[in-house]
Amino acid sequence: MENRINIQKVEPAAYQAMFGLEKYLSTSTVDPILLELIKMRASQINGCAFCLNMHSADARKMGETEQRLYLLNAWKETTLFTKTEEAVLALTE
Repeated sequence: MENRINIQKVEPAAYQAMFGLEKYLSTSTVDPILLELIKMRASQINGCAFCLNMHSADARKMGETEQRLYLLNAWKETTLFTKTEEAVLALTE
């Protein structure tokens, strides 16, 4: 396994922007579980195991089900997600 890039050291401005967005989203009216689904789907696409582990743990703490987390990669082929969630996942892709 390759070492992870330390974005805070390599690109501090990008790191600051990323956490600025996180701070903004934490005060928004967007459902926190929906935000975790977005982060998980993006992490699946990017192939980031570290991020998947982190976001799935966060989603579980918020009450997300194991079944939906397991099927997130195949969200188009299941009826477990709402129309809103499907739209957001499509935009994520």
